[in-house]
Amino acid sequence: QVQLVESGGGLVQAGGSLRLSCAASGIILRINAMGWYRQSPGKQRELVASVTRGAITNYADSVTGRFTISRDNTKNTVYLEMNNLKPEDTGIYFCNADVVLSSQPSYRYGYWGQGTQVTVSS
Repeated sequence: QVQLVESGGGLVQAGGSLRLSCAASGIILRINAMGWYRQSPGKQRELVASVTRGAITNYADSVTGRFTISRDNTKNTVYLEMNNLKPEDTGIYFCNADVVLSSQPSYRYGYWGQGTQVTVSS
C-alpha cells in the first residue's frame, strides 16, 4: 500500500557530507511524523532525527549540529543532510513514516524503507 524508497547513501571520508532522501508513494492521505533511524554493527536501531508535519525537528545528541532533517510535504519526501561525518555514523539508515491511508482515514500505520548504507572511513 505504501512504499518508502531511500537513496543517497555511500562511502565517504571522515569530515565529508552526504544527503539522504526518502520518498513515500501509495494511497496516502497524509503523512504525520517522518524520521531517520540507523543501525550500526552490533547495535540496536536508534533514532537519528525526526520531523513532524509542521516541521518541528528532533535530533539524537550525537548528531546535533551536524545533521539537518527536512521534508517536502508536496512530494511526501524527507531528507537528511549529514555534514562533518564521523566513522561512528557508519550504519544502515532507515526511513520511517507515520501514514494515514486514503482508504482508512481513521487509522495510522508505520512504514519502513529498505535502508541505505552509509560508510564513513577514517
